[in-house]
This record gives sequence, structure tokens and C-alpha cells, in this order.
Amino acid sequence: MPDRALSFGTMAEAYERFRPGYPAVLVDTVLAYAGRPVRTALEIGAGTGKATRLFAGRGVTVTATEPDGAMLAELRRHVPAGVRTVRAAFEDLRPGERYGLVYAAAALHWTKPEGRWSRTAALLEPGGVFASFGGPVRLADPAVEEAVRAARAPFLASDDVPSPDGTPPEQHMQWPGTELQRSEWFADVRQSVIGRRETMTARDYVGLLSTVSAYLVLPAADREEVYGRIMRVLPEVVEIDSDITVHLARRRGEP
Repeated sequence: MPDRALSFGTMAEAYERFRPGYPAVLVDTVLAYAGRPVRTALEIGAGTGKATRLFAGRGVTVTATEPDGAMLAELRRHVPAGVRTVRAAFEDLRPGERYGLVYAAAALHWTKPEGRWSRTAALLEPGGVFASFGGPVRLADPAVEEAVRAARAPFLASDDVPSPDGTPPEQHMQWPGTELQRSEWFADVRQSVIGRRETMTARDYVGLLSTVSAYLVLPAADREEVYGRIMRVLPEVVEIDSDITVHLARRRGEP
């Protein structure tokens, strides 16, 4: 997992090009849950700024943190000038300024579990909101999905990121909601799903796979071989399901 967490920088431009962005309804969901104006936000693992620009576009003053220099450089090319950028891992952040919102877009699973929630709480105003959102990108056609699975099997059994706390996929409340419910620091934990289906060319889908950590940590020759094998079994255009699971929680007062 540590190697996978730091594998994205080599593909920062591809990450920006091929990864789906986030819909406006996501920000609506977070701000409606807050129930009060959100003026400042801290983003954990901002990547190339796909979520950053969405929140900044709604008048939120965002501090975007990202440990990878190449990803941060790509982010700076795409976000408004008012966004503050900091090269830092979540674990390197020190208590100081507090924010109305702390959020992570497809990044929280790369943080270390030790002290995760006390550190998050220390960055939030009492009553402030924590949000985590993201989800896997799946081929919508089961037959195409099976063909891709068979094509990559000699090199990669799965390209999923496993649940950090082992929560089974059939359980209603998924991680990190499971941890938030157990945390002394947070209350009013909610989980919702924003449905999303998109169409892209086979070449763009393979481009998207080129930004997935499971492929990035393969040896270069194996990586190119598996991309070629997948490309050969895809139709010219594919449909993908990229539903966004949103977890929200509110910081309690000081315990």
C-alpha cells in the first residue's frame, strides 16, 4: 500500500486527463449537510485538483495538501489563484488553523490509521464537517468486465483497493463510515451514493487504467503487456459505472 500511495506522480498529466471529475451535486450534498456557511476547507491528498476546483468554485477558501510534487504541480495548473497549496502528507500536518470542512477525494484510504480521527478532529472547528468521497470505476457490461479480468489475470489478480478495515462489500455502512461511527470525535455519520455512468473510448479507458495504482506498481514491461492485452478485448466504446460513495460526519465538541 505505501508503494501504491506514492505511485501517481509519474502519471500526473494522465491522471488529470483520464480520471472522471466530480459533479456539482457532490458539493451540494456536502454543503447541505453542513447546514451553515462553509468558508474554509482543508483537502487531504488533493491530487490534480479535480475536487479542489469544485469547492473553490463555490466560494470556499481551500487549502489543498498533496505529498507528491508532480501531482501538486499539475494541480497548480488547474486551480484558481485563491487556492493555497501545501506539499505535505496528511500525517505531516500539524494542528494550528481550524477549518469548517476537511475532506478527502478518493484519497483517505492512503492515510495511516493510527491517529487518523484525532488528527482530523484537531483540524476542524467544533461542529465542522468531515467528508470523504470516491469509488471504483467499473465497466458496466459484465461480459466486457470478465474479458478484461481474464486479460489482466496473468499479471494482476485484482486492481481494487481493499477496504482498509476489512468491511465486507455487502455490509450497508462501508469504510470510512464504519470507523467514524466508532470514533469519539464524530457524530451524525451518513452515507449516500451519487450514481454516475459515463461513456468513453477504449483508448481512454486504458488511459484511465494507466492512473490506477495496481498497474503503476507493476514492472514497466508487464504494465505495457497488460495494457495491450486489455485493449485487444475491449469494444471501441465502453460504458463505465463510476458511482461516488459519500461519507459525512460532524465534529463533536471537545471530549
